Amino acid sequence: MRVVAIVQARMDSSRLPGKVLLPLAGEPVLAHVISRLRSCKSLDDIVLATSIEHQDDAIEQWCSANRVDCFRGSLNDVLDRYYQAAKHYKADVIVRITADCPLIDPMIVDEVVEGFLAGNFDAYSLAGEFPDGLDCQVFAYSAIEQAWRLAKLPSEREHVGPYIEKTHPEQFKIGSLEKFSGLSHHRWTLDESRDYEFLQVVFERLHKEGSLFRASEILALMAREPDLMQINSGIIRNEGYLKSLHAEQR
Repeated sequence: MRVVAIVQARMDSSRLPGKVLLPLAGEPVLAHVISRLRSCKSLDDIVLATSIEHQDDAIEQWCSANRVDCFRGSLNDVLDRYYQAAKHYKADVIVRITADCPLIDPMIVDEVVEGFLAGNFDAYSLAGEFPDGLDCQVFAYSAIEQAWRLAKLPSEREHVGPYIEKTHPEQFKIGSLEKFSGLSHHRWTLDESRDYEFLQVVFERLHKEGSLFRASEILALMAREPDLMQINSGIIRNEGYLKSLHAEQR
């Protein structure tokens, strides 16, 4: 069974353009995401999935320079981009990661993949009250293929999981790992300039060349310096998906 992490990335973020190539501790955000995924024991391959638009040439160039597989597809039909990438790289299991999560924890990714495989699920994800930025979803190729064939709503095409997990869950075997509770107020992702400021501080405190710091160390830092959480507090979680739903209701 071939397990492939597909990392979605693009340069035209409306809130923070070019965010995936912004520097953190001397390396682009993308470099930290890929480095962390390369520490996973459950992955057979890592693919960067970006768009065919000109502005994303920079992402392909970075991938080429850093020996990262790159697939280019639709900008807005992200479900199609994932399906085509999974098909091209012969994935049996797809691990969805977003490139704006430079604090993704490889051991948690491994736990989610192990849970998926142990239960023979169609979809399995980290769930519950976890810090925003540890997001990890795992899908069977057959589930992605079914969603790709049947999904019609823009919110089901612009995002990978909604058809499977939200609008038609009765068609699939779905499970989740609830590893954390009471931590959903932590924001470790990168969508706005305040997120970037927060991440810069975290990397200044915890980053060491040649080693990875984990979620437990970030939580310990927040316990020691709780004021750091105020840097990017109050930003809406999953705003992109909520915008898609709002657009459909007009």
